[in-house]
Amino acid sequence: MIESLPHHGAATRLVLVRHAEPDGSARGRVCGRTDVPLGAAGRRQADALGVALAAPPFAAVYASPLARAFETARPIAAAHRLDPVRCDDLRELDFGEADGLRFGEIEARYPNLVRAWAKTPGSVRFPGGESLTDLRARVLPAVETIRGRHPGAAVGIVAHAGVLRVVLGDALGLPDDGFFRLDQSHGGVSVVDWLDGTPLVRVVNAAAGL
Repeated sequence: MIESLPHHGAATRLVLVRHAEPDGSARGRVCGRTDVPLGAAGRRQADALGVALAAPPFAAVYASPLARAFETARPIAAAHRLDPVRCDDLRELDFGEADGLRFGEIEARYPNLVRAWAKTPGSVRFPGGESLTDLRARVLPAVETIRGRHPGAAVGIVAHAGVLRVVLGDALGLPDDGFFRLDQSHGGVSVVDWLDGTPLVRVVNAAAGL
């Protein structure tokens, strides 16, 4: 996959990976800070990502500390003889009082919030949790720090749909209300090259092995 792209040259390449499929306990629920592991299918998916992303070499692999992301990062890092580096600022959006609830429960308790989240996500702050502004405020500086540590190298980042949408949306200049225009599937891979601080989005949400 990545080896088929033009060499990044002097650019810093970030290979952005959404975590693989979590176990069945996450199905039908909103999981932000709620920590769920990978299921059997997710573990197979993570192993496939390790094979697909084995070349060219990564200087480092950073991951959200949540189990579904960190477990996905392990085989990717191992393919490069690395250990994944935990980065707390790469954790998923905190959905506050809605975190861990089933979709139907959230719709019943917060119908206006659900409608706003679907149409104007940039206007929403989850009760007791975060807004997209909060997410951007912690994710983007963390990614900038990672880029600064590895100039001219390729680096893996394994995180969550919300986190990666923020990074890609910033690179593309999308407004916050364009958040859901970027599909992020389990195990999806995106690639952004930065040259002199300017991003070039090369891949969005590719399946492992393609």
